Amino acid sequence: MTIPILYEDGEALVIDKPAGLPIERPRAGGRSLEDHLEDLKLGFQRPPMPVHRLDTDTSGCLLLARNPKALKRFNKAFEDRQVEKVYLGVLAGTVADDEGEIALSLSKISSKDAGWRMIAAKKGKPSLTHWRKLDEKDGTTLIEFRPETGRTHQIRIHALAGLGASLLGDPIYGTGKGAPHTMLHASGLIVHREGKTPIEASAPLPADFARLGFAIPDAAGV
Repeated sequence: MTIPILYEDGEALVIDKPAGLPIERPRAGGRSLEDHLEDLKLGFQRPPMPVHRLDTDTSGCLLLARNPKALKRFNKAFEDRQVEKVYLGVLAGTVADDEGEIALSLSKISSKDAGWRMIAAKKGKPSLTHWRKLDEKDGTTLIEFRPETGRTHQIRIHALAGLGASLLGDPIYGTGKGAPHTMLHASGLIVHREGKTPIEASAPLPADFARLGFAIPDAAGV
């Protein structure tokens, strides 16, 4: 597998992570992004390091730092909300409104039978996502999500609890049916840097979205 590179400079790479590729090696073994980091050195002495996380099923823009100092700066940029992220997701349902925002407090729960998941809970951590409807096809809806916070599974639980429908193919917050995996794609990323031009990348829409009849409108970029 060749990992597409969307952006490259002396301190950063943005790759187009394929759906189904975990960032860290699974406990049960198998392939992961770690298998590709040596190839992504691209002449540098150190392999690049992931700055943030994407779920295994989620495709698209993933920022890698090419040295420890850059990793520290990029981590701070995420903490200080100096990062703009755009996701595209397919809802297993329709929504009446054209746009809005979802503000929920999220908490993690777990059980022996179902494993762990996030829920909306008053005592959880605050989360905020802006969204707008882009298209509808056969009872499904293409939504653009712009999260301001970066909670675990934020968009997946916001789709269910905020919009009333899970993402298509989501096995945790939905039925897992209708798609080969959770239909969520990190389509755009901007990381602002003091004294330097921002890191800016866009990832093309994956074939799984196109097979559902969806395309990225011109206005859906970062």
